[in-house]
Parts: sequence; structure tokens; C-alpha cells
Amino acid sequence: MAKSTVSTKRLSRQLIHWLLEEDRRREKEGPYRKQEAHRQHSWWQVMCLTGVDYFSTLGYQPGIAALAAGALSPIATLILVLLTLFGALPIYRRIAAESPHGEGSIAMLERLLSWWQGKLLVLCLLGFVATDFIITITLSAADATAHIIENPLAPHWLHGQTIAITLILIALLGAVFLRGFREAIGIAVFLVAVYLLLNLIVISVGLYQILTHPEAIANWQTALFARQSNPLILIGIALLVFPKLALGLSGFETGVTVMPLVKGSSSDALDHPRGRIRNTRKLLTAAAVIMSFFLLTSSLITTLLIPAAEFASGGKANGRALAYLAHLQLGNSFGTIYDLSTISILWFAGASAMAGLLNIVPRYLPRYGMAPNWARATRPLVLVYIAIAFFVTIIFQANVEAQGGAYATGVLVLITSAAFAVTLSAHRHREKRKTLIFGIITLLFIYTTVVNIIERPEGIRIAGFFIGTIIFTSLISRVWRSTELRVERIEIDELASQFLAEESQGAIRLIANRLNTGDIQEYFLKENEVREDNHIPANDPILFLEIMVSDASEFADVIKVKGVQVGDYRILRAESAAVPNAIAAVLLYIRDQTGKIPHAYFGWVEGNPIQYLLRFILFGEGDIAVVTREVLRRAEKHPHQRPCVHVGG
Repeated sequence: MAKSTVSTKRLSRQLIHWLLEEDRRREKEGPYRKQEAHRQHSWWQVMCLTGVDYFSTLGYQPGIAALAAGALSPIATLILVLLTLFGALPIYRRIAAESPHGEGSIAMLERLLSWWQGKLLVLCLLGFVATDFIITITLSAADATAHIIENPLAPHWLHGQTIAITLILIALLGAVFLRGFREAIGIAVFLVAVYLLLNLIVISVGLYQILTHPEAIANWQTALFARQSNPLILIGIALLVFPKLALGLSGFETGVTVMPLVKGSSSDALDHPRGRIRNTRKLLTAAAVIMSFFLLTSSLITTLLIPAAEFASGGKANGRALAYLAHLQLGNSFGTIYDLSTISILWFAGASAMAGLLNIVPRYLPRYGMAPNWARATRPLVLVYIAIAFFVTIIFQANVEAQGGAYATGVLVLITSAAFAVTLSAHRHREKRKTLIFGIITLLFIYTTVVNIIERPEGIRIAGFFIGTIIFTSLISRVWRSTELRVERIEIDELASQFLAEESQGAIRLIANRLNTGDIQEYFLKENEVREDNHIPANDPILFLEIMVSDASEFADVIKVKGVQVGDYRILRAESAAVPNAIAAVLLYIRDQTGKIPHAYFGWVEGNPIQYLLRFILFGEGDIAVVTREVLRRAEKHPHQRPCVHVGG
């Protein structure tokens, strides 16, 4: 029994070590290590990397469009294409110019909206990002399963195993990332090239069938005007139903996120790489034009050539409209090749989404102090995401059409937020004409998003779950990490250095002071009060230390200390997100620079301790003496090397 217990503990330690192996490796490199340089590629190659997500939606988009809009599918798709080319594309071309290092529209909003409201908005958007990427994984796996099961060569017993096969595909995706996955642009280029070529063949044959069989057009016209003969009313109905087709808008956010991979020109400046921006705009434009062509033509041929009953659940074209035509028109051999290509690109789209999820946490949450320690390691995150993907797959029964609303919600909210960010940017740059244009585009996307949410509320429910989870865990992490030093480095000016050099001749005493009027009278009264409360000899020199709160919503920052002389009083003054943490960091810096233990003097505060705790978390102040002592205790494990904190009054 004892041996069994020891063996279990050993296995547990080994498992934890394996899960956190990458995190420990990062700790050795240091918390503020430089990001690895990205290997850059031609814009068309990077377009294929984004295309595994964007173009792969052709696997299920035509079928979902036919179910949502019926005979109106081509008209509704045309509206979607116009919104893509004249709405989403201009928005993201501007984002490429204003966020050329891969931060995307979320980072633009982060910069444009300061303090806690900006952070809260980012957390909410991260919830929609999680919705987008998780549903990409589950939806792509479910559609890949549909292509496997409906292939004529597949064993008959697979037909009742949709959920099981989907879960296996997701588990295989997780296993690849647990071993260590790196996106390969070469694989993406091959998959996208083959997939688009096969789709072009299917669409060309479909268009030929329509041209040689005019009755297909006649039958479509009959179905189109069956309920309404007024073309304007039909267009109005298409405007109402086209938000259900919003899956065809995916890929733009990914396009700007991968900007660091795009090769620019040799003359590119670091802060504004014109060549990279120009090539990324080529990437976005080419992807939008290619996808618009395939969206329109695939919608047309699938609506005209496939019986409406086959699109419904259980039908042969459900979730695989183009694959159905590939088998029907070009035979099972070509159809099987098409299925294999579709399954491959859908699986790789899931891999791309997983890679995006794994990049989200380190890009935002650690900077906010809102990521748990284990979230720094890739493997625990992979397990969490795979577990969530399992849950979503089971909830939606691995149904492609049922997940479309949740996917569209994530995509539309991200594009709407991007449109809002660009509109706000144009307004701040006083570009009235562009502000008006982008504002109209934003309203169009708001309408599309609201209609999609009303029609298919499951998307906002899933997003709400992710938002709630992210905010809850983020706040817990922020509170848990609040007593870290929270400083990247300390910079000190010449006068402040001179003050420290003078003080290092004897005991170093600093009086923590909250700046009010900043005149001689303020420092005179404060000095007398502190000397009396703490019995400091009148001849012992002192320094004042003043920390002003800059943006309390930030977590770690660079503390710039400047020396200020007011009469005979010498002051060290700085700004930081949190006063106690900054004081502790300055005290440790003084200790390391002078080789002496500094003494800091504080006054007692009066009031509700819970209120002061909230003030510290939200506003960076609170019971400064107590928190400073705790920060020092955590930062310096040896008590005799720890700066001294005195509280009097």
C-alpha cells in the first residue's frame, strides 16, 4: 500500500513537471525576455496561412447559406460579398496601417480606451475571440466528420458515430499540440492551393451544367418568385437573412494578427514598416477577392443544382454541399480526393485556431496580471481548450449547422469592434469624411451582429460563458498577483542619484508622502510629524518619497524616479500603477545600489480595511504601509536583507 502511494505521488510529480516544462524553461530565460524574431515570408504565402481558416469555410458555408436563405441564397451571398469588399476590407486595411506588429483591432481599442474600461472591453472581446476559435475547432472537426461519414467508400457503421469521430479528431489535434506544434506555412500553401484548385474544378463543372441545362435557372426563378414577385421586396428579405451567412466574413482578424510573418522592404522603419503594411494590404485584398468569387459561385451552383431537401439535417449535402456536387458530377474517385482535401484543410483550420488561442493568453492577460501561473505553460492550456471543445461538441451534437450561429457571433463581434476602433481612430485624427464612412460601416456590422444574435442566441450564450470565465479567473489572478513587485525596471535621473549618494554616507531614511500642495510648508509639517512619531533624531537627514498613480489598471511598468528640490527638502518623485509596489521596488533598488538597508516611514490609516483593499486593487493606493511590507516580504525571502518599514502615529 505504501509503495502504491509513493508510486502515485511520483507519477503526479512527473506529470506536473511535464505539463509545466515549458513554463520553467521560460522562467530560466527571464520574465521579460525578448520575443523571438519571426521568420518572414511573401505575402501570398502568409495569405495561405490565414486561408486555412478563411477558405476552409467553403466546406460548410454554401450548405448553411442554402438552409438559411433558401432560393435567396445567391442574393444574400451577394450582399455579404459587398459588405466584405466595401466594409470589412477597408476596415482591416486601416488596421494593418495602425497596428502593424500583429496586435490587431483589440490592441487598437486597448490604446484608444484607457484605464479599467479599456481592460474590461479587452476581456470581453477575448471572450468572443475564444468563441470564434473554439467553435472553429469544433465546427471544422464536425464538418470533417461529415465528409468522412458521407463518403461512399466509408464503412456504413460510421454513420451513427458522428460525435465520437469528431471527439477523436479534436483529441488528435490536442495530442499534436501537447507534443509541440509549430505552424508550417509550407503545409498551408500546399493545402490551400490544392483545395482552391479542386473547388475551382467543381464550380467550373457546376457552372457548365447550369449553362447547358437552362431548366436549372428556370426552376430557381420559380422557387425565387414563389412567394413574392417584387424584386425590391426580395432584396429586402435578403437583407434580413444575410446575417445568417456571416461565416463567410471570417479570416480578417487572423490576417492582421499574422502581420509579423509578412516580409516587408529593406527600408522599413520599426515603428511604421511601410513595406509590410503594403504587402499585408495585398494579402487582405487578395484573400477577400478570392473568397468573394468562391462564395458567390459556390452559392449559385449549390442552390441551383442541389435539391433543397438534401441540405437539411440527414441530407447528403448537409454540411458538405460542394463535396456532394463533386461526387455527383465528377465521380466517387474525384469526390474522395475532394473529401480528403477538405478534411485536411478543416483539420488544419482547427490547428490554426488552437495556435491563435495559445497566443491570446500571453499577449494580453499576463500584462494585466490576469493570468494564473499555470497559464504561462502551453500544455495545461491545450488540455483546458480541448476539454472545452469536447463540451461544446457534445452540447451541439457535432452538428455543423447548429454551431454556425455561435461561430458567426464571434466573427461578427470582432469585426464590429474593429470597425468601431477604426471609426474612433478616424475621429481622433479629425478625419470627418472617413469618420462618417467608417461609422456607417460600423452601424451595418452592428445591425448584422444584432440580427444574428436574435436569430441564433446560442452564440451569445457561448460567448457569455467564455467572457464570464475569463473575467472571473482574471480578477482572481489579479488579486493573487497584486503583491508582486510589478516593475519592469527602475530609471533614475541625475539629481535623484545625487540625493542617494549623499544619503549613503549614513542611515538612509525615506518618508512616504502623498503629494498635495508641494510647498515648503507641506514638507515641514510632514517631517516634524514623522520625526516625532518615530523618534528620528533631528540631525539625521531624510528624503521624501512620493509615488503618484498613473494608470491603476496597468500591472507592470517602468518606474522613472526624478529628484526634486523644494527649499531644503529633497524629494524622490515617480509615477506607477500601484503605490505600495512602487515604493517596495524603489527601496530594493536603493538597497542594491548603495549596499545599505533603507528605512521607510509611514503613517497609520484609519477606516474599513475592506475598503482599503478595494482601493488598492482598483486604484493602486489603499493601506500603503501594510501592502508595502507584504510586497517586500514576497520579493525578499531573507528578513535581514529586507528594507525596513516603520509605521507611526
